[in-house]
Amino acid sequence: MAAQAATYFESGRSSSRRIEERNARLFAEQQRLRRGPTLEVFFPKRIDNSRLVKAPDTVRVREMRIFAAAVTMLFSLVMFYGWQHFSSIEIGYNVEAKKQQVELLREQNRQLKLTEAELSQPNRIDSMARQMGLTEVQPQQVVHTADQVTTSAPALAQMNPAAGKLAPTP
Repeated sequence: MAAQAATYFESGRSSSRRIEERNARLFAEQQRLRRGPTLEVFFPKRIDNSRLVKAPDTVRVREMRIFAAAVTMLFSLVMFYGWQHFSSIEIGYNVEAKKQQVELLREQNRQLKLTEAELSQPNRIDSMARQMGLTEVQPQQVVHTADQVTTSAPALAQMNPAAGKLAPTP
């Protein structure tokens, strides 16, 4: 078997040598047939195609119009989808921003209610009034308007000199 493989490779080498020798012989024959430095000469030929008119291909024009319409429709749908998608993302960001703003306003409202409750404590108001020199209301300083009106007749406005003055500070 080894002998068969060796003869196979030998025959392959000899055939490639034969091909190389044949190619070299043909190349030498081509060089002998050449006459001078130029192998081939090309002559330009001017062709005037200005009188030719392309025949209109109505089927191709129709196909191109259908293709253009399909591409335009596909492009429009993709753009509409993109616009809708990015709008929903933007709206989501706006909703989150509004939620944060609502939470901030709720916190401010809570702080303001705490401040109002702190400032409207009766003990605090009483101590501030005493610091400014105000005193408690005396019974004769209070005028009840419900006791004076007994008739349904119109009443004239009158000034009571004792009721118009505040009690002097001691």
